[in-house]
Amino acid sequence: MSEGDSVGESVHGKPSMVYRFFTRLGQIYQSWLDKSTPHTALRWVVTLGLSFVYMVRVYLLQGWYIVTYALGIYHLNLFIAFLSPKVDPSLMEDSDDGPSLPTKQSEEFRPFIRRLPEFKFWHAATKGILVAMVCTFFEAFNVPVFWPILVMYFIMLFCITMKRQIKHMIKYRYIPFTHGKRTYKGKEDVGKAFAS
Repeated sequence: MSEGDSVGESVHGKPSMVYRFFTRLGQIYQSWLDKSTPHTALRWVVTLGLSFVYMVRVYLLQGWYIVTYALGIYHLNLFIAFLSPKVDPSLMEDSDDGPSLPTKQSEEFRPFIRRLPEFKFWHAATKGILVAMVCTFFEAFNVPVFWPILVMYFIMLFCITMKRQIKHMIKYRYIPFTHGKRTYKGKEDVGKAFAS
């Protein structure tokens, strides 16, 4: 193997300028993602704002309905993965190999772990909107379709998918949304016993 055969290296063994540029760009991008992690509400407001800008753009241009439909299907797929448990209890019924969600009050509590975590859901949804926005700048993606059919088909698909997901949630008794950490009250006079 010669001196310049590895990926991203120039003839003299140092990383090429293009490789260093994209590496640095990736580091900056990751830094911004890391800084945005604790700001959940702000991240979603920005994503909803981008979504609104995209919808206004599609409305004003009167086109790119196929791109919008594909974006809707992609977001529906992400949402279903967000609502689903990481380990599907229907697959775990027959095998006793791994953990399952409790179905009775007496069983051990196991927290709900999503198949797609909130941050990855937000990140993928935002990237999807940005890719769809870029597609609206190219006439090749403006395929002429009768958009009311796409809207009706998407609504039907959404209702059928959500009905199936809700039945799954009821059957296996899991709720994908929680309202913070549970707090338990102990005896109030325990602190007084140590004070004397």
